[in-house]
Formats: sequence, C-alpha cells, structure tokens
Amino acid sequence: MADIDCSTEMSNFHRDNVTLGLKQQQQMRVNRNAGRTRLENGLTEAGKPQPKEVHSQGSYQMRTMVQDDKNDYDIDDGAYFASADLKDDNGNALTPLAARERVCDALKWDGRLKKEAEVKRNCVRQEYAEGHHIDLPVYRIVTTKNDDDEVVEHYELASGDDWVKSDARAVTSWFNGKVGTLNEGEADGSQMRRVTKLTKKFARRQNWKKKTTSGICITKLVVDHFKASTNRDDKALRETWKAIDSTLQVSTAIEHPVLDSKLASSGDSQVSFFRDCLYDALKDLEVLDENDCTRTQAREAWDKVFDTDFFTEQPDNSGDAGGGGKGAAMAVTSVETARRNDGGGRFG
Repeated sequence: MADIDCSTEMSNFHRDNVTLGLKQQQQMRVNRNAGRTRLENGLTEAGKPQPKEVHSQGSYQMRTMVQDDKNDYDIDDGAYFASADLKDDNGNALTPLAARERVCDALKWDGRLKKEAEVKRNCVRQEYAEGHHIDLPVYRIVTTKNDDDEVVEHYELASGDDWVKSDARAVTSWFNGKVGTLNEGEADGSQMRRVTKLTKKFARRQNWKKKTTSGICITKLVVDHFKASTNRDDKALRETWKAIDSTLQVSTAIEHPVLDSKLASSGDSQVSFFRDCLYDALKDLEVLDENDCTRTQAREAWDKVFDTDFFTEQPDNSGDAGGGGKGAAMAVTSVETARRNDGGGRFG
C-alpha cells in the first residue's frame, strides 16, 4: 500500500488557510477589551452592579478558531453576575431576558457604535465593522451547600426564558486539559488541536455552515477519537476521521464533555449532515490506499476534501518534478514552529 506523506502540504494548509493571522487576533482582542470597558461604563452609568467575573471562552480561548472567508468570527466573553445583583428596582429577581437586556443596554449606553448590540437567545451580540462579533453570554452565580454543608457555586446561563445550568469555562478547561495530558505523554496535544481546527475547517465551508454541526460537537468528536501520528498531521487527521465515522454510523448522539447531558441526540440532523460529509471525504481519500497512488493523486484528493486547490499548487521538492512520485514528503519547517507569511503567529 502506498503511503504518500502529505504532512508538509497539510502543515502549510493549516498555517496559511486555517490559522488566524496575528492582525485578526489582535483586532478581535482589542474589540473584546473595548466591549468589557463599555459594559463596565454602561452599568456604572445606569447605577447597576458589575459582574463578578468576565471570562473569554469557547473556540477563542481553546485556540481552535479557524479562518472564515467572510470574516464571520465570534469571541464568547461570558459575564458572571452574583444572583443577588440581578434584581430590578423593586428587588425582584431579573428574568433571563431582562438580565440580557440589562447587559445590552449597558453596551449601547453612549450610542457611539455604528451597529448597536442586540439581544440573542443565549447571549448579547455586538457586531463590528471588521465582520466579526463579540457574544456576551450572561450567567448568574448560584451558591448552595452540598451534603457536607460546604458552600459550592454553580453557574446558570440566561438562555431564552430559562436559567440553564452551564459553564463554558469548564468546557475550555476540559479541552485544554486533554491537550496538556497528551503533551505529558508520548502523544502530541498540539496535534490534536490542529486536527480539531482542520476538521472544523472541513466542516464549515460556506455552503455547509448552516447545515453542519457546531464547533463544540466537532471538538468533542475529535477529542474522543483522536489518533496521534508523529510528524504526520495528514495521517492523524484521516485516522481520526475514520474513528469518528465508525461511531457516527452507529449513532449521532454526542455526550456533553462536562455536564450530565447531551450536545446532540441520536438522529440529530446537523450531526447527520456532518457524518455524511465525512463519509464522502473518507471515500475520496481511499485513493491513498492504492499501491500505485501518486503524489499528484494524493494532493488532488485532499483538495477535493477541503474544496480548495491549495494542495496541488504546492511546490514539489521531492525530486519528482511532475508531482507524481511516491516518495517521502519534502523538507519543511516543523509544524510547531511554522508561522504565517503575514507575520501572524500560530493560533492553535
């Protein structure tokens, strides 16, 4: 069986077409910090209590954001309020909607932004001219006592008309902990992060974005099925996809990583769509198993999978001018030190 090493091409694709550039990262960070200041000033102006904590969460904090052709990026920046501080002027507890509206009003207090913040079902959204947006989920901190009479806290998200037990920070800690555990052993946790980003890039092309499953579902599937391959991101990606496919062919149910609940139930339409796309991609990659597979054929297969021409346009330094050889991959900068051409550092 041929073993066409496309790790160089995959590394370059991750660097140039998947990883966010430094300028994008910096602008998003600037806008996030400006949003925090705006929230603080708006609440102060209205005479309302400040959140006890504000934490970035989700793909931004897990460093699994990927490039988007339309700059459709979001940072989740959760605002955590003490329950006692989420009350109206009569001392009544705010409803989840009223809590989100308070945060929204604070963000709009001076009317200086071209596009005002708006209340969404699970957050308050502030859009920016650059194309990305900041989502502010609103949480209340609930204090209770456990069976040992010890004070414990949990967090509830203002979701629709309900307060729902949730804490995205725990999900971030779960993922980063998995990366760290791999790094402590013989595997490469950073490779798992790259495989996560590559899988999200595959799944979230423009004409699939509204049909496919969420980033957290993809992340959970990759973590649960990750297959490490030293210095071979192309191989790790394909073997991980095979493992995910085997599971999804049985059931599309996905367990939540930190809560006793499901991210997706059996029969979920978006996970089913992702499963079908993944199945087709793996079929396209079966050419890699043929004894006479050439580098050109391997690159064409990866191009089809990612809906790009990036792989076939890569220079070939393997001694095969036509790109058809079956030799090892060309020499390349390590995936851990590869950097973007625009000066942007690796973001994942």
